[in-house]
Amino acid sequence: MKIRAILFGATGMVGEGVLRKALDHTDVESVLVIGRRSCGVSHPKLKELIHRDFYDYAGIDGQLAGYNACWFCLGVTSVGKKEGEYRRLTYDLTMQAARTLSKLNPSMTFCYISGTGTDSTEKGRVMWARVKGKTENDLRALPFKATYAFRPGFIKPYKGLKNSYGVSKVLGSIYPIMKVVFPKYVCTLEDLALAMINAAKDGYSSPVLENPDIARLATITSRL
Repeated sequence: MKIRAILFGATGMVGEGVLRKALDHTDVESVLVIGRRSCGVSHPKLKELIHRDFYDYAGIDGQLAGYNACWFCLGVTSVGKKEGEYRRLTYDLTMQAARTLSKLNPSMTFCYISGTGTDSTEKGRVMWARVKGKTENDLRALPFKATYAFRPGFIKPYKGLKNSYGVSKVLGSIYPIMKVVFPKYVCTLEDLALAMINAAKDGYSSPVLENPDIARLATITSRL
């Protein structure tokens, strides 16, 4: 199966990493990037759609049909935000896109970037973890072919990215040590990108992927 994907968040570190790996991947036929501004990448497989309002897709829904994968890499920090604001920028924004795409592409696999420590019970004390947990849970209730929540911790970027976070670049130099000491809490951006591509193509045994799952799925090339 050739992947025809929609990508959100291409101007962020994770989204850029997924995009670059996808454009070089033989199993990816095309990628539609949806963003508020251009990602600044030109490639025969790539099409861009500039869209300002991520809470309303009524004017562009005709351009969103015919895809079998979505890599949703948008995200914001919860630092300095109250729960209502964070929920709108995380849960509401994600679910609006997902509800639209599930109606247009029921055979789609939806891959969502969540985070280590996400609270699936939605009842814990940590605000961001509750919101992420509700987002994961409600995504799985939508009529997609499959939905996968990726929960990376620290992400080691790879060279050549325009949107790497400063702290990621600094800590990336000690990643081998972090991998030994905290194997359940770290992954590389290359593994994360490949795992999302492989999930779209072949699926995975669990709808939630922690850091060890991400590393495992990145190496899988045959259908599960």
